[in-house]
Amino acid sequence: MNGDSHAATILSAPSAAHARTRSCAPELLLVLAATSITIGIIWDISWHSSIGRDTFWTPAHMAIYLGGVLSGFTGGWLAIKHTFFPTPQEREHSVEVFGTRAPLGAWVAIWGAIAMITSAPFDDWWHNAYGLDVRIISPPHAVLGLGMFGISVAALLLAVSWQNQEPESLGGAMFVFAGGIFLTLSGLFIMEYTFPNLQHTSRFYEVCCLQFVIRLVAMGRAGRMSWPATRTALVYLLIMCLMIWILPLFPARPKLAPIFNPITHMVPPSFPALVVFPALGIDLILRKTGERDQGWRRVGIAVALGVAFLLILVAVQWFFSEFMLTPHANNWFFAGNRFWSFASGRGHWRSEFWHVNPGDENSDPLNMRGLGWSLLFATFSAWLGLLWGGWMKKVKR
Repeated sequence: MNGDSHAATILSAPSAAHARTRSCAPELLLVLAATSITIGIIWDISWHSSIGRDTFWTPAHMAIYLGGVLSGFTGGWLAIKHTFFPTPQEREHSVEVFGTRAPLGAWVAIWGAIAMITSAPFDDWWHNAYGLDVRIISPPHAVLGLGMFGISVAALLLAVSWQNQEPESLGGAMFVFAGGIFLTLSGLFIMEYTFPNLQHTSRFYEVCCLQFVIRLVAMGRAGRMSWPATRTALVYLLIMCLMIWILPLFPARPKLAPIFNPITHMVPPSFPALVVFPALGIDLILRKTGERDQGWRRVGIAVALGVAFLLILVAVQWFFSEFMLTPHANNWFFAGNRFWSFASGRGHWRSEFWHVNPGDENSDPLNMRGLGWSLLFATFSAWLGLLWGGWMKKVKR
C-alpha cells in the first residue's frame, strides 16, 4: 500500500463509521414538519371555503404551526448538538454562525420557524380587522409564506446533504419527497391563477413557468434517483389528489353570510396542473445533455428545457382544462365542479373559460405575446434551476 492510498484509507474510515451510525431523525422530523405545514394550509383553505372565518385555534391552523414549531425545535437541537457535542464528522459537515455550528438546513429551519411564528398574531389581527381573506396573498400570509418557504428549503437542504454524504441511503428518496412538498407549496400560492377556468389565459402559463420550472429543473439536476423531476411532480400530484379525495369525507357548514352555495362537506382544492408530463420532458433532456452545463451550453440547455416545459404544458393542460369544465369531471376523483366555496354563486360561469373574450375588461387569452413571455420566464427559471441544482449536488453540510 503506497502513502496516498494509506492516507485515503485513514480519511475514509471515520466517514464510513459515521455513515453506519448516523441518525436520519433530523431529516425525518424536518420533512414531517414541512408535510404538516402543507397539509395544514390545504386544510385551512378548505376551512375558509367551507366554514368561513373561525377561531385562530382551528385544527388546520394547529397543523400549520405544529410544522413551524417542530422545524424550530429540530433546527435548535441540531445547533446545540453540533456546537457543544459534535463528532469530528458532524463538525466537518456543519456551518459556523456567530460561534455556533449547525448544518445549513438547520439554520434555514430556525429562520423559517421564527418567520412563521411571527406571522401568527399578525394573521389573527388581520382577520379580526378585515374578516375573511379576499385573496390568498395578504401581508400576514406573505410573512407566513416566507417562513414556510424557508422550512421547505431547509427540509430540501438536510435531505440533499444526506443524499450526497451517503448515496446508497434513503437520502435520495427523502430528497425527492421534500422536493414534492416544495413543489406543492409553490402550487398552493398560485392557486387563484390556476383554476381550470383560467387555463386558456396567458397568465396561467406565465405563473406556471415562473413557479414550477426552477423547482423541477433543480430537482432534476440535483437528485440521484432516476427520473427525479418526474418523481417530484408525482409526489405533488399525489398529495393534492389525496386532499381532494379525503377532505369531502368530512361534514361542514358555513358560519358566515352571505351563503350562495350551501355546503354540507369540506370543499376540496381544484385538481392540480399536470406538471408531471413537462417534468418527464425535463428529465429526458437532462439525461440527454449530461452533467456538463457551463457558460453558453447552460443557456442552450435552459432554452431547451423552457421550450419543452411550455410546449408540453400547453398541449396537456389546454385540453385537460376543457375536460375539467364538462360534467364528466364532476365526480369525487376530479372534483370538477366541487371546489367552489360557500360564497360562490351558481351559474354558467362555473363551466366557462374566464378572461378569454376580447371585449372583456380583463381579457387575457393565450396568444403569441403570452407565449413569448411564458417562454422567457421558463427559460430564465430553467437557467436558475440548473445553477441551483448544480449547487445542491455539492451540498454536504
